Amino acid sequence: MNPSPQSNAPLLQMSGVSAGYGEMLALENANLEIRESEIVALVGSNGAGKTTLLRVLSRLLPCSGEIRYQGRPINGSTPDQVFEQGMVQVPEGRQLFDRMSVQDNLLMGAYHRKNRSEVAQDLERIYGLFPRMAERRKQLAGSMSGGEQQMCAMARAMMAQPRLLMVDEMSLGLAPIIVDQLMEVLLSIRSQGVTVLLVEQDIHLALATADRGYVLETGHIVRSGPAKELIDDPELQKAYLGL
Repeated sequence: MNPSPQSNAPLLQMSGVSAGYGEMLALENANLEIRESEIVALVGSNGAGKTTLLRVLSRLLPCSGEIRYQGRPINGSTPDQVFEQGMVQVPEGRQLFDRMSVQDNLLMGAYHRKNRSEVAQDLERIYGLFPRMAERRKQLAGSMSGGEQQMCAMARAMMAQPRLLMVDEMSLGLAPIIVDQLMEVLLSIRSQGVTVLLVEQDIHLALATADRGYVLETGHIVRSGPAKELIDDPELQKAYLGL
């Protein structure tokens, strides 16, 4: 585990947040905070409410309670507004433009940016972070392997200049060697000052890299703390790791 960086006020804070679909609550009274330059893991089984929480943070789903980002409430913000403030999501399933080239997909991540010369500079910087994407820059995104598509989705998100990068089920369906490479990229992204919220079903994978973690079960956050303490928790090992 990496040592948790020190900071004062949280970059993002959720207080008593509940949300759902119709009359069914999928997230209830959730409290969560993320500090600058941390990797925070949100883990739980399929259907626990992880995607609902991400939809709430991205302002795609209304909620009760309060969400504060950079010290300001964002409950009334639109998805475009929080995106422009640096809350950027890498969605589950990648959601690339399959019939566009890798480079055009990456440029779509910078669609809201006005300074074209800065975008061009960032494109080369991102290619340095994802050298495989530099090799594939003219290839159609949909023709790449699943691991390469995940790299492309992460590279596209980085072109949006995120301050908080929210990664949903990064490891899903990928070979372990590819997942290891992606985790190394996340550590590199964090070293550049980007804060990461890693949302994963694979509790061991997420907590092995994170600074802190939250465990979500049926819409409730049931555990939180330093990742090392969570991964060593006998109850979590029994419930999630089969130990």
